[in-house]
Amino acid sequence: MNYKILVVEDDNQIQELIVEFLSSQDYIVDTANDGVEGYEKFKAGEYDLVILDVMMPRLDGHSLCKMIKSIDKEVSVIFLTALGDEESEIKGFDLKADDYISKPFSFNILIKRVEAVLRRKNKEKFEDEVLKFEGLRLELQTFKSYVEEEEIELTLKEFNILKLMISSYPTVVSREKLIEKIWGYDYFGDTRVIDAHMKNIRKKIKKDYIKTIKGVGYVLEK
Repeated sequence: MNYKILVVEDDNQIQELIVEFLSSQDYIVDTANDGVEGYEKFKAGEYDLVILDVMMPRLDGHSLCKMIKSIDKEVSVIFLTALGDEESEIKGFDLKADDYISKPFSFNILIKRVEAVLRRKNKEKFEDEVLKFEGLRLELQTFKSYVEEEEIELTLKEFNILKLMISSYPTVVSREKLIEKIWGYDYFGDTRVIDAHMKNIRKKIKKDYIKTIKGVGYVLEK
């Protein structure tokens, strides 16, 4: 994956070196020479990471960080600054920065810090795409299902039923909600179709995770 990085730095020499080092690692790099230009670039594009100088003309890095976080609170931010005092670093982290590097710095270290931030971000994103309950795991992107790390074959409706059950845990999921979410508002068939699907799911997962609440619906139980 080619991550896209915005570098906002008013020192042209430092900016050029950062671009050179990041590009050598196959990152896609955009640049801005001050905070205002950086804000306009960020609004117009989509970035995985922003590297911000703190001391810049027209708009400082801390102010810019607040503004870009108001647009995309998930974007990663690394501050670059000559202000190496503790108070400045604390302010940076209070603004939800991912890292804080004091000038002068090693460009090799900068690359490693960038790799670490993006790796952490990618891991968090991956974890958001996986649902787990006890020994059961659903991978939402690939629609793969596992019980105790053994892959099981589920139909799409069975997968979506389990997805809804895990997402709703520990709340009881009513039969009406299952029909609405899995089959849609326009379904007018026999609601006993749910019973057949639940029977198949129980048979496939071979675990007593699904408990029937008579007259109401179903709930997951540890």
